Amino acid sequence: MGVFKRGTGDAVDTSHSAKANTYNFTVVFFSALGSFTYGYNSSIIGSVFGLPAFWDYFELSLTGPNAKKGNDIIGAANGLFAGGGIIGALIVNWILNRLGRCRSIQIVCAICVISAAIQGGAAHVGMFLAGRFLNGIGVGMMQVTVPAYMSELSPAKQRGRMTGSHGVLIVCGYGSAAFTGLGCYFAAPQVQWRLCLSLQIVAPLILLIGSPWLPESPRWLISKNKERHALDILQKLHTRPDDPTGLAAKEEFYQISKQIELENATGVHGIWGMLKRASYRKRIYSGLLVQCAAQSTGVLVVNNYQVLLYNNLGLYGWLPLLLYALYTSWAAFMNWVNAMLLDRLGRIPIITFGLAGCICMMIIETAMVATYAGTSNKGGNAAGVLFLFLFVTFYGGSQDASSYVYCSEIFPTGVRAHGLGTSIAGLFASTLLYTEVAPTAFADIGWRQVYYLVFIIVPAACLPFLWRLPETNGLSLEEIAAKFGDEVAVDLSHLDEERRRALDDRLLAVGVDIPGSPPREAESETEKTAVAKHREAV
Repeated sequence: MGVFKRGTGDAVDTSHSAKANTYNFTVVFFSALGSFTYGYNSSIIGSVFGLPAFWDYFELSLTGPNAKKGNDIIGAANGLFAGGGIIGALIVNWILNRLGRCRSIQIVCAICVISAAIQGGAAHVGMFLAGRFLNGIGVGMMQVTVPAYMSELSPAKQRGRMTGSHGVLIVCGYGSAAFTGLGCYFAAPQVQWRLCLSLQIVAPLILLIGSPWLPESPRWLISKNKERHALDILQKLHTRPDDPTGLAAKEEFYQISKQIELENATGVHGIWGMLKRASYRKRIYSGLLVQCAAQSTGVLVVNNYQVLLYNNLGLYGWLPLLLYALYTSWAAFMNWVNAMLLDRLGRIPIITFGLAGCICMMIIETAMVATYAGTSNKGGNAAGVLFLFLFVTFYGGSQDASSYVYCSEIFPTGVRAHGLGTSIAGLFASTLLYTEVAPTAFADIGWRQVYYLVFIIVPAACLPFLWRLPETNGLSLEEIAAKFGDEVAVDLSHLDEERRRALDDRLLAVGVDIPGSPPREAESETEKTAVAKHREAV
């Protein structure tokens, strides 16, 4: 049997660990169009704010006597989006648990398409803001639905890379929004901002059209007593040439079934039930801490107001839009690096060391803004731009992908939608707080410097708490329960050789125990040969 040693010294059998096949990767990456939707929709507003035609159409300005009204509209657009995100993240659990992951994806995509059409066709500011609010609800729901779906379809050893694609595609959405804004800057004034906002339709529409071919989450199916369908999907997702009998899928099915049975016995349902149980409260606090610490670096303020930041550094015209596009492209690459490292280095080390790097870069950036903002010193302004790029190097390389992976995997199946929704609501609440204050802070250079200090002090205070969070790398979603003090029904990762052999023999020769179905003996020559070879190997 293939055995390797964990850091704890426990022997772990890897000969039949579940691995993703091409179909599994395809499904997860296609669902990441929902991630792209959030990235593009949340970021495009920064590009729109950099287009003169937007301000001209609505008769707004950021300078002169009407500057206050212009800043109020900026705050309202970002505030309504974040407020909608909070609502969406908190209400989506109902449809996720009642209708399933796939149906939820379809509903959320429809909301995103409708809200994008409202924004692109806005005839007045009120219509634009209403569309922005509805869009916030849609992407708030998307932020919970997609990572939950990804984590429930991904094998333990590859979950960091696969679920991490959520963070990667989010930032690809940021980059696409930035380049769209740059291209539209040179378009006819009547097209500029409307095209930017209308393109929000594309990704969710493609996902909506392709969603009927997405498999339902096996974990949700098992929780709804649809075991046979769940097993079929697991085998389709994880059967590979080196595992012709689908033993890994059967092991996973057995583990999921027993764990859900155990968790149902606790009687924990909904957010209030979670708050009454210490191990579940710890999960909620952990998810909120990870999300709020990441947002407290000021990343979304930097992102949504980046064009204005460049203006404050003395850069105008198309150059800020180009720098913004390059910034988000680099962030997307660093998110890919982040996702690739998660299954090797673990979640918590990457999050904590990366956050420390963000703090250091923000300290220097604050000094640059305090010294050179509003001056003609080209060297100082260039240094300010440089440290923005170094900031996103650390942030993209440690926070986006890591935070979504961690929050999507720490909650039990029955309450994953509630727990992840609460964590994402924390993300949007932090965004709402920081982005609402930002326009006023940026309008006054003295307050701007104080505001930047918040993005240093708050994440620094979070660091020691983040370091103490349980590590989840390499464990199945069911085995993570032990990290929070709950019982694990079947701990496949830490079974000794004798018990693992006995379980595998049973699954291969007799089949898995599906309620309502009689035990199935191995019938095909392939299955019989696999049983014999398995016994000889051990």
